[in-house]
Amino acid sequence: MEAFAQFTVEGQRVYGMLHVPDGDAPAQGWPSVVMLHGFTGHRMEGHRNFVLLSRLLAARGVASLRFDFRGSGESQGDFSEMTVSREVQDVVAAFEYVRRQPGLDPQRVMLLGFSLGGLVAALSAGEVRPHRLALWAPALPDLWLPLLRGGAFPPTVTDYGGWPVGRAFLQEVVRLRPLDAAAAWGGPAHVFHGDADTVCPPAWGVRYAQALNCDATAIPGAGHTFDSLEHVETLHRVTARFLTGQG
Repeated sequence: MEAFAQFTVEGQRVYGMLHVPDGDAPAQGWPSVVMLHGFTGHRMEGHRNFVLLSRLLAARGVASLRFDFRGSGESQGDFSEMTVSREVQDVVAAFEYVRRQPGLDPQRVMLLGFSLGGLVAALSAGEVRPHRLALWAPALPDLWLPLLRGGAFPPTVTDYGGWPVGRAFLQEVVRLRPLDAAAAWGGPAHVFHGDADTVCPPAWGVRYAQALNCDATAIPGAGHTFDSLEHVETLHRVTARFLTGQG
């Protein structure tokens, strides 16, 4: 079953899609995963990665919620208002939404984040306490340092290829310590990273894995957005194995 989902954060509507396995739910309810898209991304992600993974997981007995952060995709708000702390608020609300859905196990809600979504996932884990934590090519604050021209914050917004990046986002993100948050997380985790990623270098994935004290899986030849059918298939297969407790 696939159904549109919506919830409210600080008066703004957040829109997403809820995937639930077909058939009767087990007595304790289906496990589930909340998916966090990347910077300038949306709830489908490149190559429909989140859509395809959600359907694969549903066929294996795992529900999922993929949603647009406020200011992204179809959710309300403007991208210029986007900050990591606002996205963490959205994650908390998403977990509350999933945990009150009939047929879903409120104790087995997992978290998956891609790129900036991986950074947000690491910062959110201590508050939402996911059953499992998966990071795809997680970003570090270093990624946005080039936007600080001359080392100064812009007075209002920066035009990032047509995206209005707000001053508040840049002021906050460069001061964040996602690896410290990851190190404080004691639950099951796994990092997945393309070994040819030039946006978020593979070394960043290694640093996250070390902080999380978990394994990291390298996708051979894959770049940041896993740009081949083989890379996508491999990513989905190994991620599904981890989220279903098989690896």
